[in-house]
Amino acid sequence: MSTTAQLFEEPFDADEYIERLAWRTPGGGSKGGAEAFDPKRLLEEFENHIEELKHLDEKIQRRVEKLEHQCHREAKEFAHKVQDLQRSNQVAFQHFQELDEHISYVATKVCHLGDQLEGVNTPRQRAVEAQRLMTYFNEFLDGELRSDVFNNPEKIKEAADIIQKLHLIAQELPFDRFADVKAKIASKYHDLERQLIQEFTAAQRRGEIGRMQEVAAVLLHFKGYAHCVDVYIKQCQEGAYMRSDVFEDTALLCQRVNKQVGEVFQSPETVMAKLIQNIFENKLQAHVKEKLDETRRSDVEQYLKNLYDLYTRTTALASKLTEFNLGSDKHTFLSKLIKNIFSTYLESYIEMEKDYLRTRSAMILQRYYDSKNHQKRPQGGGSIQELKERIRQRTNLPLGPSIDTHGETFLSQEVVVNLLQETRHAFERCNRLSDPSDLPKNAFSIFLLLVEHLCMDHIDYALEIGLSAIPSADAKNANLYFLDVVQQANTIFHLFDKQFNDHLMPLISSSPKLTECLHKKKEVIEQMEVKLDTGIDRTLNCMVGQMKHILATEQKKTDFRPEDENNVMIQCTAACSKVCVYVSRQVERVRKSMDGKNVDTVLTELGVRFHRLIHEHLQQYSYSSMGGMLAICDVAEYRKSAKDFRVPLVLQLFDTLHALCNLLVVAPDNLKQVCSGEQLTNLDRNLLHAFVQLRVDYRQARLGRHFS
Repeated sequence: MSTTAQLFEEPFDADEYIERLAWRTPGGGSKGGAEAFDPKRLLEEFENHIEELKHLDEKIQRRVEKLEHQCHREAKEFAHKVQDLQRSNQVAFQHFQELDEHISYVATKVCHLGDQLEGVNTPRQRAVEAQRLMTYFNEFLDGELRSDVFNNPEKIKEAADIIQKLHLIAQELPFDRFADVKAKIASKYHDLERQLIQEFTAAQRRGEIGRMQEVAAVLLHFKGYAHCVDVYIKQCQEGAYMRSDVFEDTALLCQRVNKQVGEVFQSPETVMAKLIQNIFENKLQAHVKEKLDETRRSDVEQYLKNLYDLYTRTTALASKLTEFNLGSDKHTFLSKLIKNIFSTYLESYIEMEKDYLRTRSAMILQRYYDSKNHQKRPQGGGSIQELKERIRQRTNLPLGPSIDTHGETFLSQEVVVNLLQETRHAFERCNRLSDPSDLPKNAFSIFLLLVEHLCMDHIDYALEIGLSAIPSADAKNANLYFLDVVQQANTIFHLFDKQFNDHLMPLISSSPKLTECLHKKKEVIEQMEVKLDTGIDRTLNCMVGQMKHILATEQKKTDFRPEDENNVMIQCTAACSKVCVYVSRQVERVRKSMDGKNVDTVLTELGVRFHRLIHEHLQQYSYSSMGGMLAICDVAEYRKSAKDFRVPLVLQLFDTLHALCNLLVVAPDNLKQVCSGEQLTNLDRNLLHAFVQLRVDYRQARLGRHFS
């Protein structure tokens, strides 16, 4: 049975139970086991085990019936106990209700009796108090203070209470009959008030918080209570400002005093507010005045820095002080204190900022031009100058004499960084020191100064000089440094744009001034782009002119009509080599000077002009059979240079030109076939005819017939 019970251990699985039973039976395992499989023995074991399970089931069933019977019996007993407890609880609840009613009745009687006693006792207490005050009043009438309360220093609190009440009573008495006694009471009133303040001061010096609290509570009903607060404020500041940092000292002082004020005074928020007001109106205001007045006339830059620093630290201090209880509207209270200190300085701030920025920017620029020994040319105005500008923007005519700048761009990143740094500081000060309603307007005025000095006086002036320095298209060995101007101007304008987004936009993003700023920026960009486009266009003309000059001086007519065609080396001509070298240098310069899509745009224009030049140049010569091969070599070399452009259009143009040159060497019988090729089939017939006419043998009737 124990073995069977072990087989029923949780968790129970019938299949596993059968397997375990079979495994425990000798001969009941698999055929590969230690003993041979014996089905009869296994069947016998199963039958015996089934009988055991039946006996076990009967035994368990009897035990379950016994337990169920016991459970029913105990449930009945428990139900009887619960009923008895409910009856007992109901009786106890009834007793409790009776007791509660009796207590309420007694309490009502006690309250009624208390009201009667109070009605009798209150008039009696008032009468006793009045009699006591009359006794003390008589002493003042007699002129002799005999009571111990007025002569014992330890009873000053009781004396203060009496004299305060007598002082109020004396205010109601007619002056003509009681002038003398009123004067004596007032004298004693002020004497006790003075003693209390002295006692409070002494307790403060000793650090006796309890005594300070006690005296302050007595003084609360005296007129001199405000003077007591003033004395406390003055005394708590003694020795507090030992370091040079008045703001840090103020924060530590308020932190230390705040807890003490809460323990001593009944209205700590009023005392803390008065302390902070005293500090702002005296200590901080004097510190600010001293720092700013000494630099306002002599050093405007330092004055602006000091104003920004002092205002920032003052507002930071005010932010720390908001953690203290200063009343219901502490933010407005602190804002008024700050305004009282800085209002006179903030009213004139933006004008001083603009004057300083204007002067400082002009000095930075002038110092730069002086270092270059350059006398800045005045940028003329008037109708004639404007007319010249319009003509120059629409044409490539160099109005006025070309100047030689010796490769100087008159653009300096150091100057730009200095100007942007000054403007960034101005934006930071403007953000901090401007009234929120004036902030967009002030920021816009600073931005206009940046545009004036950086964009107009520096970048635009350099573009003007650069345009004037661009040589004519037929100049020889010209220094095409305008691309350097373009590169530096582009870099500078990226810095300008970054400051616009980082420092100006947050100040104006939610105001109408945003539209004005964006319009002004767009106007400046467009003005510069016109000059850059004009300069680049004229520079490209100079490049083409230089190539044209190389071809005119280096290319010989005999290059394409050699006298001895049997002894000619098939290679590109010297003129072609020099042009290709020059073109490669210019392509590299363009890549260094431009960025983004501008590179492809300029190189496309240069490539188209380069192709046009070569196309027109080739049409100036007549070609023998061997000369045509040399021309093809030249065009192949030009085509290699065209690959450096990395512009599909330019490469396509030179591919077409290369195909056109094949017309110079192809056999007459194959002309029509070549003209029908993929690259030439879409070209104008006149263009193809023009190239065929360049052949030396064109005038032979047979060639004309083949082409037509």
